[in-house]
Amino acid sequence: MMKKIATIIFTLMLVWSGINAQSIEDGKKLLSYQKNKSAVDLFQQLYNKNTNSAEHIYWYGQSLIANKNYAEAKALYQKALQAGVNEPLIWIGAGHIELIEKGDLNSAKQKFEQAITASTPTKGRNKHKPDPSILNAIGRANAYGDSKMGDPNYGIEKLRQASEIDLKDAEILVNMGKCYQKLGGEMGGDAVKAYTEATVRDPKYAEANWRMGLIYYSQDNKDMYEKYYNAAIASDIEFPPVYLSYYRVYEQTNVNVAKEYLDKYMQYADKDCGTDYFYADYLFRAGKYQESLNKAIEMSNSNCKNFERLPILFAYNYDRLGDSINAKKFIDQFFATTNTADIEATDYELAVKVFSKFEGVENQTVAFLQKAIDNDSKKENKLKYTKMAADIYGKAKMYKEHVQWLHKYNDLKGSMGEYDYYVITNSSFQSKDYVGTMVLAQKYIAAFPNKPQGYAYNVAAAKALDTSSTICFAEPAILQYNDFLLKDSTTNKSQIVSNYYYIMIYYADKIKDYSKALEYCNKILLIIPDDKEMLDIKKVLEERAAKSPKSTK
Repeated sequence: MMKKIATIIFTLMLVWSGINAQSIEDGKKLLSYQKNKSAVDLFQQLYNKNTNSAEHIYWYGQSLIANKNYAEAKALYQKALQAGVNEPLIWIGAGHIELIEKGDLNSAKQKFEQAITASTPTKGRNKHKPDPSILNAIGRANAYGDSKMGDPNYGIEKLRQASEIDLKDAEILVNMGKCYQKLGGEMGGDAVKAYTEATVRDPKYAEANWRMGLIYYSQDNKDMYEKYYNAAIASDIEFPPVYLSYYRVYEQTNVNVAKEYLDKYMQYADKDCGTDYFYADYLFRAGKYQESLNKAIEMSNSNCKNFERLPILFAYNYDRLGDSINAKKFIDQFFATTNTADIEATDYELAVKVFSKFEGVENQTVAFLQKAIDNDSKKENKLKYTKMAADIYGKAKMYKEHVQWLHKYNDLKGSMGEYDYYVITNSSFQSKDYVGTMVLAQKYIAAFPNKPQGYAYNVAAAKALDTSSTICFAEPAILQYNDFLLKDSTTNKSQIVSNYYYIMIYYADKIKDYSKALEYCNKILLIIPDDKEMLDIKKVLEERAAKSPKSTK
């Protein structure tokens, strides 16, 4: 009898263990599908059933992190440690929080290494082989967040080790791909390899295909991102993120097609603040600004009031409804409180559009653009933002700043056209940086020797610097200009005379070198020999030169 009872108890334990393990796998799938609200509910139930289970605590904390409830996750892990649940997974969870808070990276790594050491068998078949689930958890922590969070190279090292021990777990390869992506665009190929290997291990792992699609979408490769988006759908028709990605593809070009994908997303995704936001976003795209605004107001009066993109939703709608004051207020709020990872390119463009309607906020507007430049990997986008910043300062006649940003723009572009030279040389002159203007003008002349503007700005800047009573500083610049003008002396006669006249007067009035002044007077008379005024000036100069001869310098 006792043996039978023991058998029943053992069987029930196995069944419960299977249900428990399956429940954890279900929760991990929810996280992979970005159904984070459902994941929190599931893992909280598991945690409540056994508050001392390191696995339950760890995954409950991971679901809180996925929902950006960082303070709750931190408190959960600290409570477990204080309660004596001193387990490797809890140390990794605590280290993950340190990475999120951008605390001491070495302190987090110490926790990770401690977890590896404590979970590595010292005897038996797996002697000295680290636990791949522990390595994967460490990789997961370093794969999370933006490029400034954690150490993706360290994560890749641990995940590669895990993948060589566990040859079946596809999640390891997905975390590895995310780490590669954090390292920047040049590592996209390695990320694709990791995701591809994940699909080999598990052909139904929809997230791997979707993430490959995201890489190709960032490269504007339509054939490839559609291939992998469709592969994700084929893997599991109920995978929500891929429908949202398709919505983002069409949101600005075909709002009707976008709506079809949004409907699919809302069908399969959690009903949470995210789905509310994207429905309001669709209303905005459809031109239903007041309805979208009403939805935003509804969200602000609910538990979605702190949703990270809610302020910018208000700003978009107020802008389209012609209320620039409220649009500016919500843009300020959005950029003050939102992580750069949640800011999109069009958000910066909206900020520039709205702020450009107000005077005296140029520096603040350009600060938005600097953030955009810092957080965008595409050269064409960086060029666009840099040009926008330059234009803002140019429009405000803040010429010094205009020149600085034009230099950044031209350096990034790697070449300068004739108009580029004209704009930056003109702005430099307007800023009264005459030395800088002459440097730019000479480059302008070298690049476009058959254009008059470079010579003209060189002369204008040189004249502005002409304060000496011993030399005519502008003389070389003027003579260089006249050499150009003399190629068509008939058309340019008036300007040539004017240039010589400047030098003549400078020598006569400031330097008192009447012989040199007479030399330029004679050059003018070669062009306009019968000009009465110049003939009279010549007489005066001859008289003064005779009375007060001065050596030419």
